[in-house]
Amino acid sequence: MIHNGATASINKKTSVQILITQPRPESDKSPYFELERKYPIELTFYPFIKLEPIPAREFRKQKIDLIIFSAIIFTSRNAIDHFFRMCEEMKISISQENKYFCITEAVALYLQKFILYRKRKVFYGADGTNKSMFDVINKHKENEKFLYVCSENQQDNEIVNWLKSNNCIFQLAFMYRSVSNDVKVVMDSKEFDIICFFTPSGVRSLFDNYPRFRQNGALIGAFGNNTLKAGEAAGLSVDIKAPSPQTPSMISALDCYLATTSKKK
Repeated sequence: MIHNGATASINKKTSVQILITQPRPESDKSPYFELERKYPIELTFYPFIKLEPIPAREFRKQKIDLIIFSAIIFTSRNAIDHFFRMCEEMKISISQENKYFCITEAVALYLQKFILYRKRKVFYGADGTNKSMFDVINKHKENEKFLYVCSENQQDNEIVNWLKSNNCIFQLAFMYRSVSNDVKVVMDSKEFDIICFFTPSGVRSLFDNYPRFRQNGALIGAFGNNTLKAGEAAGLSVDIKAPSPQTPSMISALDCYLATTSKKK
């Protein structure tokens, strides 16, 4: 979803500077680089947050018995990494009959790193939205006990509220926490036309580094409802929004925006 009122200044530029507040993709085949080949843009990647693992000795204070849960909810690869790290640290063997519900197919496929991937045990939403994941969970939620693996300071309240309202037996498991990165090295290096955020913690990091930050004409992209709400609560005007039925990813939202502005030139 795109707010069209903020395109004029970018139309005049020969190269649009876009900051992606995540690590640079490992593969050169990433769709991000397709955007660079398609439009006159320059992408800069820099993670605005870093994740710290919660050690097993600290996790035990949450008094969660991982073995009793039959269905695990993952909204990121980081959550998968830390779940299986915790199982290893606590010397817990997870049942092969467990079900896994993932926000996207890419997250679901990442499970192959840790388990024997079986489609009848791994489920994911059709378009990367919470709603599509809820639709899948709803078909398989009977007699399941759900464990939602998330960051200590970054759980998705929409997921929590849905589980509550649908009378699911569930528990939140905090296995890692996000910490603000020093982003001045990249933010001070150039003037960005578009800054894309993916988590509320990324927005918080911006203001941890620049308490008096002002957009000054820069466009803000936000992935996910919680990120959008965090941006707006911080006083940002969010112009590029995902996911939506038309733009299920930030890449597709950027593509749609850039295609629109290109036509106006």
